[in-house]
Amino acid sequence: MPRKTIDELLAEARTHLDRVEPEAARAAAARGALLVDIRSGEQRRADGVIPGAHHYPRNVLEWRLDPQSGASDPAVDDPEAEIILVCNEGYASSLAAVTLQELGFARATDLVGGFQAWRAAGLPVAPLDEG
Repeated sequence: MPRKTIDELLAEARTHLDRVEPEAARAAAARGALLVDIRSGEQRRADGVIPGAHHYPRNVLEWRLDPQSGASDPAVDDPEAEIILVCNEGYASSLAAVTLQELGFARATDLVGGFQAWRAAGLPVAPLDEG
């Protein structure tokens, strides 16, 4: 198999996604879509969180969503759900969303520009509550 660059891999992944802008993601969440933040704890502590978003770090995402993994969260393991992944700037989330599609989550996609675009759009952000 020929080697791909990360830019090629990312471009290919995005051909499978109906990516959403921040305002559209907010509207989708209001309709019941699941926002899933895959950023690290360090990023969430530094920049804050989207109120109401679920959090599953990238390294456990598939296990928390796949109902057959034995480690899924019943709150987010519905393959029919509209899922919008949020990373820091909208790169890792594109790759992760395609992986979720391969697991049967046909409506998985990601937020264009990630958390940084959400915050720049003036949408709600809260400090991380580690309590």
